[in-house]
Amino acid sequence: MSLHRTACRGGTIVSLLLVITCAAPDPPLEIATTTSVVNSGLLDFVLRDFPGSQPRIHAAGSGRSIAMLDERAVDLAITHAPAAEERAIASHPNWVYQKLAYNRFVILGPSSDPASVGSANSAVEAFKRIAAHGALFVSRGDESGTHERELSLWRAAAVDTAAARIAISGGSMATTLRQADAQFAYTLSDESTWWQLQGDLRLTELQAGDAALVNTYAVIFEKNSPRAAAFATWLTSGAGRERIASYRITERAAFSVWPIGCAASTPAALPCGGEHTNSGRAR
Repeated sequence: MSLHRTACRGGTIVSLLLVITCAAPDPPLEIATTTSVVNSGLLDFVLRDFPGSQPRIHAAGSGRSIAMLDERAVDLAITHAPAAEERAIASHPNWVYQKLAYNRFVILGPSSDPASVGSANSAVEAFKRIAAHGALFVSRGDESGTHERELSLWRAAAVDTAAARIAISGGSMATTLRQADAQFAYTLSDESTWWQLQGDLRLTELQAGDAALVNTYAVIFEKNSPRAAAFATWLTSGAGRERIASYRITERAAFSVWPIGCAASTPAALPCGGEHTNSGRAR
């Protein structure tokens, strides 16, 4: 604030001009994020303790989040699509990549389980049974991390997706879960969004323990973005990390923070020391 006084020499006129000049605040940090950290309630919970101005959140699939970072529409992306992340990092040497947390994908379906998915000995076998039975599967179909993992499971199961009964929701994980529930279909979900919504759904968790269902989350940002770097540090090693670790859904840890000492700078990295097994999760 500055105060300027002007007066005529005769002393008969005195005017005060008050000019208020305020430095423009920094624009909000723009973050594109997979919908699962939004639908699960994690991001709202974590950001309550963020010490700066609240970031602006753009909920999208991981593929779209990466594209928004590439377009410089956002400052940072939170994703869970290792294959898409690998391609993006390879073509952007100026990007920083850091694993953040992990949980699991789960295969869900009607309680009657017509394709006997619940008794399959692996996630790949479960997908084979869904296709062989001709059961309906609801897919995100949106290049999200969940969609990426679904496609990898279909490939591993040697299933021609063009011939399978697949309905495309084209929406968020929450939308996809509701559609699968309404159509008595199978689907793949991150477990945190499933836990958040399962009280309103008739779906049943049929497969969860396979190593092929480990679901890792990462932050990605440009090296020359100090605000994004500061936020990523707060999230991966500061108070944000503590908030992630403390987040519960129905008294279960919805996400596990990335284990200290584990490789974390490449999309292919997995939690080390057996941390990605069911026995390594605090529930």
